[in-house]
This record gives sequence, structure tokens and C-alpha cells, in this order.
Amino acid sequence: MAKRNLTRRQFIATTITAGAGSVLFGKTDFVIPAKPVVMFADPFQIVTLGKSGLKSTLLGMGTGFSGYNRSSNITRAGVAESIIRQAYEKGIRFFDCADSYGTHPFTAAALKGVPRESYTLSSKIWIGPGGIPDIDRPDADVVIDRFRKELNTDYLDMVQIHCMTDPKWTDKQKKQMDILETLKVKEIIRAHGVSVHSLEAMEACVDSPWVDVVHVRINPFGEVMDKSNPSTVIPVIAKLHKAGKGIIGMKLIGNGNFKNDPEKIDASLKYVLGLGTVDMIIVGFELPEQIDNYIGRVKRVLL
Repeated sequence: MAKRNLTRRQFIATTITAGAGSVLFGKTDFVIPAKPVVMFADPFQIVTLGKSGLKSTLLGMGTGFSGYNRSSNITRAGVAESIIRQAYEKGIRFFDCADSYGTHPFTAAALKGVPRESYTLSSKIWIGPGGIPDIDRPDADVVIDRFRKELNTDYLDMVQIHCMTDPKWTDKQKKQMDILETLKVKEIIRAHGVSVHSLEAMEACVDSPWVDVVHVRINPFGEVMDKSNPSTVIPVIAKLHKAGKGIIGMKLIGNGNFKNDPEKIDASLKYVLGLGTVDMIIVGFELPEQIDNYIGRVKRVLL
């Protein structure tokens, strides 16, 4: 295939109007769905995450943009509680936390007095090196008890194993997976799963009956993804979707790398929501005005 360089505007126009096949942007071939799948009507549409039974608004909030060592951009800026509360008041009903983000107490404060059944609450356990103090690495049942206290809730809708890259993670994390399954049976958590940061770890999810929901990194530019060519990742996401796994799209804005590029943002939203295999998306808001901005953008690309 002969390669041609497209301007950003030409690429976006191509993603919107192209038929089946692939287009080129820089050095990467992107497969564009021949016809967007009509799945969504608005950012507040209630969707079901695969066969997990979990329900959420199409647009959710990630609380861990640039999250590490129990902090994130919104905790460091001192706006975590207010941003989370405003997101809820605007209509968002999914809040994605993690032990390494440090957002549990802020989420609890932001949602104090709100009916617990009115939102979906997700968090993640960290088992890799670094990220959290070494003393805080007991088994998942002990960790989840702490999570519930920090979040002021009797149960979590979902708990995931965070940031898996090893293709054999389903074998190596068997102990924690079994503990999380027991907590699910006891209704302390409602679903479990994994966030993946390698294509091989994602592929391991396909045949694992344990995996209820997967966080996948996806955008049409290959930015901060498991592979730089999205056409390599899309078939694996399709297999996960076919297997009944709930799919949460993350890194749509390339980990914030094109947050100041409106055309790329719109192209990414249209691309991901047109795949027909991603159940919902999460965005890490940092400023109050971004909430309305993204709500409006999702509405426009769904027209």
C-alpha cells in the first residue's frame, strides 16, 4: 500500500467518511469501521458492561490522571472532591479509582449523602513494584476491607488487578483472583477484572472465565497504547467483547497528550464509540469546565 501523509484535518475527515479499509496518519495504518455501529444515544445513556451485570453511564470519570504513589493530578491540585461532585451533579455515574491514585477519601467525601445505588464505583489493587508503600501489600481481602472504609461503602461494584503486563498474569495472580472471586460470592464486590498495559496481557483475558471487565487503552493515533498500531489492538478487543467481557475504553486522549487538540479529541471519540466493541469510556477531568466540554463533545459525535 502506498503511504501518504495526511494533515490532522484530512485524517479526521477520513475517519468520519471512510468506507471499509484503512487510512494513514503519519507512519501508522488505522483500520476505520466501515460503518459506525449505532449503540449509543447520549453520554448519560445507561449501558451494561458485558455479562458482568454492572451498569453505568456511557461516559464515566477516571480519577487517576497521572496517578502514582497515592496521588493524581486532581489530588495534587486540591480539586478532587469538587471535580468528582460536579461530575455526579452533571449526570456522570461511574467513578474509576485505584489504590495508587489516592482518590478514595475524596470520592467518599464528594459522594456523601448521595444514594449508593445511584452510581457505580470501581477501584483497583496494585500488586507491582513501587506505586504504593510496601507495607500495604497484604492479600486482596485485607486490601478491599481498607478500600471500603476509605470509600465509606459496604460494597464495591468492581475491583480490578491494576496494570497487568505479563502474558501469564492469570496464572501468577491466581491467589488474588481466587480471593476476589470469594468476595464476589459474598457480595462484597459485584464484579472483578483487570486493567491491562500490554497486548499480551489483554490477550490472556479472552479465555479467562474469571475476567468480568477489562480496561483497555484505545485511540486511533496509537498514543500510549499497548501497540502503536490500533489495528493490532482492535481485533483483541473484539474477541473480548464477543466473549462477554465488559470493555471500558481508557486513554482516548492519549494520556492527555492531545488534550489541547480538539480535532484529535473528537476524532478519537468518534473512532472509539464507532467500534461497536467498547461498552463505555472514561475521561480524567482536571477542571470543572472539562466536564461540560466532554459531555458536549460526546453528544456531538453521536449525532
